[in-house]
Amino acid sequence: MAHRRLRRRLALAVPVALSLTASLGFLPGAASAAPRTATGAQAAEGQELAYVVNTRTDRHTLSAVRQAIAAAGGTIVVTYDKIGVIVAHSANPDFARTLRAVRGVQSAGATRTAPLTAAGTTDEGAAQYLTKAEAAKITKSSATADGSEPLEADQWDLRAIGADKAAKINPGSRNVTVAVIDTGVDDTHPDLAPNFSAAQSANCVGGKADTAYGAWRPAKPEHYHGTHVAGEIAAARNGIGVAGVAPNVKVSAIKVADPVNELFYPESVVCAFVFAADHGVEITNNSYYVDPWLYNCMDDPDQRAIVDAVNRAQLYAQRKGTLNVASAGNSNDDLDSHALVDDSSPDDSTAVTRTVDPHECFDVPTQLPGVVTVSATGVTNAKSYYSSYGDGVIDVAGPGGDKYQIPDTPSKNGRILSTMPNDQYGFLQGTSMASPHVAGVAALLKSAHPWATPAQLQALLKAEADNPGCPAKPYDGDGDGVVDATCVGGKRVNGFYGFGVVNALRAVK
Repeated sequence: MAHRRLRRRLALAVPVALSLTASLGFLPGAASAAPRTATGAQAAEGQELAYVVNTRTDRHTLSAVRQAIAAAGGTIVVTYDKIGVIVAHSANPDFARTLRAVRGVQSAGATRTAPLTAAGTTDEGAAQYLTKAEAAKITKSSATADGSEPLEADQWDLRAIGADKAAKINPGSRNVTVAVIDTGVDDTHPDLAPNFSAAQSANCVGGKADTAYGAWRPAKPEHYHGTHVAGEIAAARNGIGVAGVAPNVKVSAIKVADPVNELFYPESVVCAFVFAADHGVEITNNSYYVDPWLYNCMDDPDQRAIVDAVNRAQLYAQRKGTLNVASAGNSNDDLDSHALVDDSSPDDSTAVTRTVDPHECFDVPTQLPGVVTVSATGVTNAKSYYSSYGDGVIDVAGPGGDKYQIPDTPSKNGRILSTMPNDQYGFLQGTSMASPHVAGVAALLKSAHPWATPAQLQALLKAEADNPGCPAKPYDGDGDGVVDATCVGGKRVNGFYGFGVVNALRAVK
């Protein structure tokens, strides 16, 4: 379940983006949230929950709200004064309701529906680890190509966006860092160690950054998602294993996955965006949605507070010069529709089936303003069978893999090959894999245009993309004879690819 969620990304229509940018207080109410009594966000007496309290940012208000939190039986974990977000814990079942009545508090709510314990991603299906026999076969084939990494013959995704040729022109600048906000990164992997930036890495689980050495590493080897993503972005061309899209830029790790259940709670993601911004990160990759709600509806005060807190943090990062890239999700949903079924939320307790309008109930962070929303493609450049889509929602597309689109490679595996913990390699597919390809191309663009703002980088990504256009025939992604999705739009912009599949070679030219 965790890896299904590590990226069921959604996207944002312009009117919503404008509303969110201005202030959450001006957002339209969402008519499609689950009934208030069904959310389960209120803890029983004596059970501690985590909360975000969002306030005005003046010193007097922050001081008064801190006092109100203590008076309501709360303990402050961390305060982000610049964006007016306070993370707190409380066992008071009326804590959020009490804080919402405090002068200066603009929203407040629980960030989970299950009590705190002692202690989600968007890849589709289980990982396939590369065996020694498969590696030997790939290495033999790779040896026929001049300058190729040992496993590069199986990296059809690099060739699909011209990243192999781009590396010979400009592999990226050492002044550019992409932060992987994820399950953690095994920086000891020989393909990642040369480009890893420990100074820009942290463990943000719980909402407060821990920069102790190694704190950014995955809690368990099976928490491989972030390590795979990091390799797709910046695996070094060092004669070992695979290559990344931008093999000379730096990559950092900001761990946000709970060590027990691998869920990405809001306070951890808030911490990650603020940490990235304050530590000079140029680009963040976000291959997940914020738990516990796939869609956060504005008429629910807890979900509203989650959107408010994360949006404040990611807008802060943008203002500091950070471009945020996120995956669109693996539900094969039309994100421009007005009714989608969410049967997975909340994912930290008992899910309640509800129908939501994605124009009013937001998937976070991908639907937030200024975030680059990415759909996935396979080796034939067709939309991946699982990838969500939507006219006016998807910004660009990138290789995410598709087991039904078979490449002419030694392994004949349509998924994406990249780094795994403990010096291993493996195949994954998902919009989780598409997003880092786009982040890698964005890093190449930032290398070529060091003064470009996040908005300018997004415009360049779109301008240099290749758009296959909507398919001529009805779309049947899995080949079972049933139409799976309908592409709306033209050759320049459409619901499957946005402005098109990103192009690494154009980025460096």
